[in-house]
Amino acid sequence: MQIELDVSLDPTLGCGQAHRWRKVGDRWNGVLGESIVNLRENAYGFDAEGCSDKGVLNEYFRSGDDLSEIIREISDADAYVASLSSSCPGMRILKQEPWECLATYVLATNVNVKRIAKMVESVCDTFGKNLGERRAFPTPKQILDKQEEIPCCRLGYRQDRFIELAERTENGAIDLEAIGEAGYSECVGRLIEINGVGPKVADCVALFGFGHLEAFPVDARISKCLNEMYGVTGSYKVMSEFGRKKFGRYAGYAQEFLYHSPFITNKNGD
Repeated sequence: MQIELDVSLDPTLGCGQAHRWRKVGDRWNGVLGESIVNLRENAYGFDAEGCSDKGVLNEYFRSGDDLSEIIREISDADAYVASLSSSCPGMRILKQEPWECLATYVLATNVNVKRIAKMVESVCDTFGKNLGERRAFPTPKQILDKQEEIPCCRLGYRQDRFIELAERTENGAIDLEAIGEAGYSECVGRLIEINGVGPKVADCVALFGFGHLEAFPVDARISKCLNEMYGVTGSYKVMSEFGRKKFGRYAGYAQEFLYHSPFITNKNGD
């Protein structure tokens, strides 16, 4: 199946937004819902194997986002981001399934991208439905039904909060549908009430899980970038508000370009 879309798969799937994609040769292998999906970029977008529903892929890659308009707007706000966006055409924000996104980012605290992917895959291998060569991301109930096996996942201090997240989501104490209907500020506020969710994780989930493109997550790399490029220092709130005010309704896209800034890469040697 061919998807016609303005997208570049390498920066979109390889930038740490989602953690179940693997580059194998010229294809990206991942799991969407209960489908193992293989994508290969072409001149018109990409060819997809393993998923027969174009709607699923179009939603996941936010086909409704007008990249030209988004890049124009954030480029008008800042010449440096303009240079970054022009060197990375076709990068898109993904729209991930909210439960999977939230559960994944609860695991993604104080650890690098490689370790996050390893923990997520371990959780899937332990609790998820067998799809053949890979497994689906587990539902809260699937986790709770076998929670005695959680030590096998080697989640460290995240283990108890991960089980708590599954319990509260399964019993309705965490209402993801209601959170998804909230505006950005309320969405983030409700997410922060969840054990294991701080401001950065809340912004990541708001951006990648609930589609609030104005969210501007700040980690160590973004913090360094804001300091070096714009002279901004201070608390998480100060830096995140700076990003939202500077880049407006598409601050999340600007954040992704800044995250992969060659300036920061060269400075840090990452």
